[in-house]
Amino acid sequence: MKIGIANDMPLAVQAIRRALAQNGAHSVVWTATNGAEAVALCRQELPDLILMDLLMPEVDGVEAVRRIMAATPCPILIVTSDVDRNMSLVFRAMGHGAVDVVMTPTMGSRHAADAAALLRKIDNISWLTGNGRPKRAAPSPVPPRRHGRQHLVAIGASAGGPVSLERILRSLPADFPAGIVLVQHVDPVFAADMADWLSLTSAIPVRLARTGEVPLPGTVLLAGTSDHLAMDVAGRLAYVAEPAEHFYKPSIDVFFDAIVANWPGDAIGVLLTGMGQDGARGLKKLRDWGALTIAQDRATSAVYGMPKAAAELGAALEILPLSGIAPRLIEALA
Repeated sequence: MKIGIANDMPLAVQAIRRALAQNGAHSVVWTATNGAEAVALCRQELPDLILMDLLMPEVDGVEAVRRIMAATPCPILIVTSDVDRNMSLVFRAMGHGAVDVVMTPTMGSRHAADAAALLRKIDNISWLTGNGRPKRAAPSPVPPRRHGRQHLVAIGASAGGPVSLERILRSLPADFPAGIVLVQHVDPVFAADMADWLSLTSAIPVRLARTGEVPLPGTVLLAGTSDHLAMDVAGRLAYVAEPAEHFYKPSIDVFFDAIVANWPGDAIGVLLTGMGQDGARGLKKLRDWGALTIAQDRATSAVYGMPKAAAELGAALEILPLSGIAPRLIEALA
């Protein structure tokens, strides 16, 4: 991949370059010392991926992500040295369309592990954008729907997702009558922080999903490991490593498929902003199964990739602006 680096710390840039050098397929096409410079360089030569720091002079990483995604969209990975102290900035940047976040590699004893984490993130983004995507298996038959009293809302999101999820959750009442499960493409290291961040404005508590529990009203569950979130025949959640061909974990498709196969009640599937196609095929299976399926519209998506794929596949029964999704969920379950 052709990569741009936006970071004002020479030692950090050196560490990033050293990590990238371990993969001969990656090349650095430019470096910027602040967000304004990165925005300008994108107009001159748009890379395949930008590694964006958060804290830079003049124009910070959050504003740079916003400007780049508005003028010259391309994948952006937040690479920063102090994620914990700047978690709100991370989610704001992801709300503008950044794909994911990873710690800045160090030059010390941890360099090999840090470099491996960065390269793994780059591979994940390559998968999301369709480079090296494995061939999918032929569609499997859709099992008959099992009607029951349990209601489930499953929401998948990627780039731009945190802010979209926050807006939906804060618009739902505390007595919302369905269990809610979120599958967001985010590093599991930061998933617990994301759950806490979402809880700040949500009337419904948000926490990480646990193996063996059934989604019930009163709690929002967020997929929180480096495995896929799935479901057994009793509707209990589980984390699973397979299918291995889904390079990005957790996969939205895998969870949507698990609902069709095992959920004992009614379900609603929602696919929000995101890069790539994950979730589109699973949403189509949910629609064929008889569920209400919703995709975010182009105008309100930070990255119109996954919802676009769903629309083209005929997977979404309804295509709605972000502001219309929570009211539609409330109406559907009234």
